[in-house]
Amino acid sequence: MTDTRPLPESPRENLGARRLGRAGFLGIVGAGVATLFYGKAISRVTSRVTNPISDATGLTRIVPSSGWRIYTVADSMPSFDPATWRLQIGGLVERPLELTYDELLALPKARQVSTFHCVTGWGGVRFHDLLAKARPLPGARALHFVSAEKPYDDYIDLRQARLRDVMLAYELDGKPLPREHGAPARVVIPEMYGYKNVKWVEQIELVARPGSGYWEQRGYDVNAWVGRSNGYG
Repeated sequence: MTDTRPLPESPRENLGARRLGRAGFLGIVGAGVATLFYGKAISRVTSRVTNPISDATGLTRIVPSSGWRIYTVADSMPSFDPATWRLQIGGLVERPLELTYDELLALPKARQVSTFHCVTGWGGVRFHDLLAKARPLPGARALHFVSAEKPYDDYIDLRQARLRDVMLAYELDGKPLPREHGAPARVVIPEMYGYKNVKWVEQIELVARPGSGYWEQRGYDVNAWVGRSNGYG
């Protein structure tokens, strides 16, 4: 069935010969370009679909990486120095925090295997443990993630952050996240489309309600449940 609704706005930096429509964009982020859950076998299949789209739309920030397809909105991927990197946690909290990389790794560790067309092992920290020392205030209802990949940001509410398979990940398949997968830390929320899984996280702000992140400002849903949002389901 053809989606005849007006197309969401595409970012200027990715405009090419034509706009990428809602179905095309979600096909990309659902197909692993946003770095979630597709391995080598599925990438060989999806590349036959996504490569023509990228060529026609000017989505030049699609980078193959060991069978994964990585999508970025900036001209280059952020890099980090473990000695100087800091994760800032603030907003509606009693005690704003600034964690070093070693302090992040020292928090209670969670591991999970998430299945979404392939099986991927993540290691990281649950948001309950991450936020405990900051002591969220009663008015805090959502998390605002700010990426080192400017101007990317996004939001999830605290109920979503407490889902059993949601974490701030710093490992992929038992190894530190590589740069292209969001090192040193990224959001993992498997039940939502990839644009909610913010990479290169450097700041988490507790806020009263979810706002509009990078892609929501361009017409996509705030609650990006796979198969149940953006006009699907």
